[in-house]
Amino acid sequence: MRLWTFLRPFPYDAQRYVLEVSLTFSQTQARLFRDEELLAEQSHPYTAGPATFVFDLPCGLGSDLPDPLFGEGSGAVSEDVHSDSGEPNQKRPAQLMAGFDNGGSLAIAVIEGGRTVYESHPGRSLQIDRSSVQAVPPEEAQARLSDLSIEQMTQSSQRKWQRNKYSIYADMALGALFFIVGKVTEDLALAAIIGAGAGLLLVVVQRFVKVDLLGGFAVFGTIMLLISAAFSLALQDDYWVQMKGTVLGLLTASLFMIDGLLRRGAYFGARIERYMPLPLHHDRIAIGMSLVGVVMALANYYVANHFTEDFWLTWTTFLDLPLSMALFYAVIFWARKQIADDSPHEHR
Repeated sequence: MRLWTFLRPFPYDAQRYVLEVSLTFSQTQARLFRDEELLAEQSHPYTAGPATFVFDLPCGLGSDLPDPLFGEGSGAVSEDVHSDSGEPNQKRPAQLMAGFDNGGSLAIAVIEGGRTVYESHPGRSLQIDRSSVQAVPPEEAQARLSDLSIEQMTQSSQRKWQRNKYSIYADMALGALFFIVGKVTEDLALAAIIGAGAGLLLVVVQRFVKVDLLGGFAVFGTIMLLISAAFSLALQDDYWVQMKGTVLGLLTASLFMIDGLLRRGAYFGARIERYMPLPLHHDRIAIGMSLVGVVMALANYYVANHFTEDFWLTWTTFLDLPLSMALFYAVIFWARKQIADDSPHEHR
């Protein structure tokens, strides 16, 4: 039974294509059409992590002619490929990539010879590693990994910072808002409700902007914000406002642990790795982040029960960050992949 269907028409090689992606109770289904002809079909179970699809497109000699049906803002790029003699060359292999962006919308891109010739959502990042379009033989994987220089790693980190900085700014703004409202009004329940409302507003704003404000956890973040808002409304006593970090922290830690142990980090682990400059074991990063959540939840419980409310407010806004960051880097060190982890014998 189909719950929802996305349709993404796009032009390529003077042909009209349509990608149909349907959500069911158990999996995501994708079908690629050229005019009325079904070219390929794929399915992706929810238990396997984020739904991503890659289709090979037929090659031809025609050029990517702009189609008036798609308008100028569709992201299509028109560029013929010619030889030195002026005759058009055979087109290089092209692939269609499809995945859900951080706003929850289906985004597609056509990649031809490593060059993007069409994007449905220009400027938005797909939840796909675009480098995976070019298949790398197992015997080359170790050599490529060893060839990574410090300069390349630095450039990769800078690119990821440019992509992720807005979500970090948004997190800092929400924390500052909670601190300021709590200090000015001395009402932690009001501060928690305003903070949850501001977080839900970010979810709405994300639908209309290209930059990532939610850090790749759009669905999970929305659910946790709703739980946080409900918690703040139901239990408005200052003590339970302080305990919210402990309760929600243990809940989140449980979800990360389940993902790491039962699904080998297919959901949370895979998403966290996209923001790291090095490859990680998905199961280890999910389990490690679960343990970090438990430690921070217990620390919040201890501070709330043994110190003043004013000190707790300072702790939760400023002081717990260095501790959580230190634990986070320890988890990254434990979860990182060594070159030996990607050795060719594992792919045989």
